Amino acid sequence: MENKKLNWCFGLKDGLRIVEPNERLAKAYLEEAKASLKRAEKNFSDQDLLWTTVVIYYAEYYALYSFLQRIGVKCENHFCSILAVDILLGKEKTEIINLHKEKRIDAQYYMKVDKEEQVGSMLQEAKIFVSVFDTLVSNLNEKEMNTYREQLKKSV
Repeated sequence: MENKKLNWCFGLKDGLRIVEPNERLAKAYLEEAKASLKRAEKNFSDQDLLWTTVVIYYAEYYALYSFLQRIGVKCENHFCSILAVDILLGKEKTEIINLHKEKRIDAQYYMKVDKEEQVGSMLQEAKIFVSVFDTLVSNLNEKEMNTYREQLKKSV
């Protein structure tokens, strides 16, 4: 089933593409993830739970996307980006971002926002998520990057 989804993602106009690894862009996405966490903290302290929820998701997405950029995968589709990381690193690495993506959709499109306590927990989870990807991206070597790209190619 995941192979069908992955094939679909590679077939999309702005879907998954294997490209040259881009360390500069990976670092820029990590910096944006950290800046987004700071914005989420400010939104949270201002009691703006809707935008806290939205920015939490984007902080996580930027961190996840930094990994893809670092290994040489380009994608303009969030579903496909998350699916690729799910396949490469395992579902446990994408559980939180998938949950927070649903929370973002509920907040942004249906004005359904969790209570302060839940949003505060999301913020803490996002900090851990970004930190995990920061460490992962910072420690990748050439062999690992090549292995990940090959793994994606073989999954199609």
